[in-house]
Amino acid sequence: MAEFIPILFFLLVCLVLMAGYPIALSLTGVSLVFAAIGTMSGVFDTAYISLIPNRIYGLLINQNLFAVPLFVFMGTMLERSRIAEDLLKNMAIAFGKFPGGLGISVIIVGMLLAASTGIVGATVVTMGILSLPTMMKAGYKPSLACGTLCATGTLGQIIPPSICLVLLGEVISNAYQQSQLNAGVFAPGFVSIGDLFAGAIIPGLLLVIAYTTYMFVIAMLKPSHAPRIVIDELDEGTNVFTALLKGLLPPVLLMVAVLGSILLGIATPTEAASVGAVGAMILALIKRALTLTVLHSVSIETMRVTSMVYLILVGATIFSAVFRGFGGDVLIEELLRNLPGGVVSATLVVMLLIFFLGFILDFIEITFMVVPLVGPILLAMGVDPIWLGVMIAVNLQTSFLTPPFGFSLFYLRSVAPAEIKTIEIYRGVIPFVIIQIALLLLLALQPALATWLPSVL
Repeated sequence: MAEFIPILFFLLVCLVLMAGYPIALSLTGVSLVFAAIGTMSGVFDTAYISLIPNRIYGLLINQNLFAVPLFVFMGTMLERSRIAEDLLKNMAIAFGKFPGGLGISVIIVGMLLAASTGIVGATVVTMGILSLPTMMKAGYKPSLACGTLCATGTLGQIIPPSICLVLLGEVISNAYQQSQLNAGVFAPGFVSIGDLFAGAIIPGLLLVIAYTTYMFVIAMLKPSHAPRIVIDELDEGTNVFTALLKGLLPPVLLMVAVLGSILLGIATPTEAASVGAVGAMILALIKRALTLTVLHSVSIETMRVTSMVYLILVGATIFSAVFRGFGGDVLIEELLRNLPGGVVSATLVVMLLIFFLGFILDFIEITFMVVPLVGPILLAMGVDPIWLGVMIAVNLQTSFLTPPFGFSLFYLRSVAPAEIKTIEIYRGVIPFVIIQIALLLLLALQPALATWLPSVL
C-alpha cells in the first residue's frame, strides 16, 4: 500500500488545485499534511523536512531567479506606458493595406509583447483589449481574430527572453546536474539559461513564420475573413517607413540588447534583465509616459507577480521534498525505465502528462512541480537538456491553447465582447493548435532545430 502513497499524494494535490485553492498554499498544505500522516504511520523520514529550509534559502539567493522581477518590470512598463498600443497602431499603418496585414501586425506585436512579459495571461488580456476591437471593426472573422490573439499570447512561452524560459532553464540545469550526480559524475556540467534562450530562438521564429503564413493564406483564399483595412485620414500622410521606424525599432532594439547580451556572453540573464528594465523606463520617458503613477502601478504589479512566483517556488520545494520522502522519484523512474520503447516511450509519456496538466496548472506550477521529478530521469536516459527544455516550453504553449480547457481561451473570454461566442474562440484556435503540434513533431524528428544554435554560440 505504501508504494501507492506518492500517486495518491500527487492526485490529491491536483484535485485541490482544480477546486480553485491558491497553488502555493495547496502545495504546502497538502504536502505537510501528508508528511505528518506519514511520520505518524512510520512511512516517512522527517530528514526530508529538515532539508527544506536550506533549499528555500538557496532559492532566495539564486542569482538567476533575480531576473524574474526585472523581466516582469520591463514587460509591465512597456504595457502600462502604452508602448504596445503605439506599436500596434504603427504596424497597422505599415501592413494594414496588405492582405491579412492587420492580423500579421497583431502577430508581430504579440510576439514582442509576449517576449517582454513572458506571462500568457497578461499578454492575451492586453492584446485582447488593444487588438480585438480593431480587428472586429476591420471586418475580420471573429473566430480568426480570437484564434490569432490566443495563439500570439502563448508565444511568451517560447520567444526569449521570457520568464517561462528563465524558470525552465534553472530547473533543467538542476535536473541535468542531478542526473549526472546520480550517474557518478561528481563534477557535473550545467545548462545555462542563455543556452535555453538560444535553443528556443529557431523554434520560436518558425512558429511566428507559420502563424503569419497562415494569416496571409487565409487572407488570399478568403478575403472576407481578413480584409484589408482603411487607414484613418489622420494617418494617411504617415510614411510606411516612418511608421515602422517609430513603432518597431525601439522595442526591437531593446529586445536585441537584452537577448544579444545574454547570447554573446556579455551579461548574465539577471544583468541583461536589468538593462531591459532600465531600457523600458527610457522608452517610457521618451514617450513622456513615465509618471509617478505609472511607476507606482508597475512596481506594485512587479511585486505581486514576483511574490506569487517565489511563493509557488517555496510550495513546490516542499512538495518535491515530501514526494521524494515517500519514494515518488523512485516510483516514477521505475515506471519510465520499464516502458516498452525505452527513451522514446518515456519522453512521449512525460510530454502527454505535461500537456494534460497544462489544462489545470500554470507553467510555473508545472515547471517546479513536475519537471524536477521527471527531468533527471529523462536526462539520465540520454535526452538532450536543451531539446527537452524547448519541447516542454512548446508543449505547454500548445496545452494552454487547446480547447476546451486552455488557459489562453479563458483569458481572452474574460475581455472579449459578449457577442463573440465561446465556440468561435474554440474554432479559431484549432488551426494554431495544429501548427504547434506540427512544430512539436518537427522538433522530435529534427532535434538540431533546438540544439544547433547553442552549440555554435
